[in-house]
Amino acid sequence: MKVKTSISLSSDLLEQVDKLDFVDNRSDFIERALWRYLELLRREERNQKDLKDINKSAVKLNKEAADTLLYQVY
Repeated sequence: MKVKTSISLSSDLLEQVDKLDFVDNRSDFIERALWRYLELLRREERNQKDLKDINKSAVKLNKEAADTLLYQVY
């Protein structure tokens, strides 16, 4: 369901949007842009959490990897 809302955007930004040939409906374009930006933020948040978890376990994992390498046959 769509809800009518009002936002203030710079005239420069609107001019740039209006210059795009593929934009038929400004509202639809802005909605799609916001959805994509939200997904980007969520992805970045997940990546930061994953990196934090990896870094938290790095010492233990590196020790296990080094120990495993000792058992390799050359």
